[in-house]
Order: sequence, then C-alpha cells, then structure tokens
Amino acid sequence: MIDRSIFHNEELALLIDRKNRRYLFTLQEEQVFHSHLGQLPHTDLINHTVGDWYKTDRGHVLLGIRPTLADYVVEMPRGPQIIYPKDLGTIITVADIFPGAVVIEAGLGSGSLTSALLRAVGPTGKIITYEINDTTIDKALQNIAKVIPDTTNLSITVGDIYAGINESDVDRVVLDVPEPWQAIEHIGNALVMGGIFLSFLPTILQVHRLTEELVKDGRFQMIQTIETLLRPWHVSGRSVRPDHRMVAHSGFLTTSVRCEPKSKPPDTADTSDSDL
Repeated sequence: MIDRSIFHNEELALLIDRKNRRYLFTLQEEQVFHSHLGQLPHTDLINHTVGDWYKTDRGHVLLGIRPTLADYVVEMPRGPQIIYPKDLGTIITVADIFPGAVVIEAGLGSGSLTSALLRAVGPTGKIITYEINDTTIDKALQNIAKVIPDTTNLSITVGDIYAGINESDVDRVVLDVPEPWQAIEHIGNALVMGGIFLSFLPTILQVHRLTEELVKDGRFQMIQTIETLLRPWHVSGRSVRPDHRMVAHSGFLTTSVRCEPKSKPPDTADTSDSDL
C-alpha cells in the first residue's frame, strides 16, 4: 500500500511561501527547486512528510503539500481556456455525474473538465470526449495524466459534435462549445431517458439561444441556468471581512433533463374553472 503521508518521486508537490505564493512542480530525484527564495533539492521532499516545512539554502521556510485538483487546474499548462474550479465542482453536482456513469464531453481544451469528470465517474465509468482541434490533445492528455494516472476509461474522438454523436444510451452530456444548440438533436438521440445535458457558456445571449432550441426540440424539461460566484473571506484576530478580490462571472451553466415530449392537451370548448 502506498503511504499517502509522504511525497513520492514523479508526483506533484506544491510549495507555499510566507506571502502565500504558490510553486507547483513534479518531484524528480535529480532535480532542484529554484526561486528567488533559494534552492531546495527535490530529494529533501521525496519520502518526507506531506504538510511539513522545508527550508531553502537561503533560509526561507516553505510549506510543502500535495496539491488538490483545484490547485492543479489553476496552475496547469494551458492551451485553450480552462474551466475554473468553482465551476468544475458545480458541474459535477448539478449534472449529477456519478460513479459508473457514461458521459459524453465536447471541448477537451486543456483537460481541466475532463480530469474532474474522470474523477467523478471513477474506474467503472467512461468519458467519451469529442474534440475538433487535434493539436490540443497531446497537451491536454499530459495535463490529465498528472492527476489521473489511469485514463483507460477515457476515449477521444477527433470530430465535430455538431455533425453527430456516435454513441447512444449515455447517462450525461457535458458541453463546453460555443454553439451547443447545433448539437441538440444529436444529444436528444444519445441520452437515456432521464439523462442530463449540461452546457457551459460565457454569455447570456448564447444561453438564450440554447434555451430556445431546447424548448423547440420538445424532448428536454427542467431547463435551468445558473452561475457561480465565489467570494473568499479574510478572517483574522482583528478583522472579519470579504477579500478585496473575488472570482465573479466566468460562465453560465444550463442544465436540462431528457424526457418524452409533452403532448398537447385536447382542445375543449369550455375551459371554465368547473372543468379544472
């Protein structure tokens, strides 16, 4: 059994200085951490305690911890824009991504959403990602491998999800694409009854267009749009106040449930209250 209380070679480590500046890197036995605070050989951390304090050759003391997924997402090497941690957590919850689920995703990006989805479905689930730009795939896979070493349950289809979805009877569809309304017909065909569709969009005009198409399709109910605003607080012995900065708007999350189309009620000549 792996001892999770110590650092291991080839895993991520996060150093935090007294000003709360963060330094994320991969531990390697022959490497040395360099910064304006001095040098620290990686071997000083490897096989030593997570959550301990480590001193550089210039005498600066740093806290060494194992980064969370949220820590890594913020610091990961980027190509396309990422989905930030505050939205990742909400996506997993409102889309009800559960262990064992089969999820269609479109918009691989830098891999932040894919990493969160893989963690949520676990080894018994499956993520099928559509990505139209094959030049981003290698970097995204490298990012994902840092937090999800086993990606055997991830498959990537190089293609345009607007043109169609090959799979059927999937539990969830999660899109981070600019015009999701172009895929509504395919999403309705791919989802199981009761399956959930979620779309991440940056502007409310896109949300309005998407909602109109969901209603027009007729197979989607419980259509809802939310956004998440994250406001940290500063709590110390002398003051309790909101931080001066917050993570405000980053995008809108629109969800809907795949249902049978609602049949129109029969026409009646008398619609008085006595018949209701």
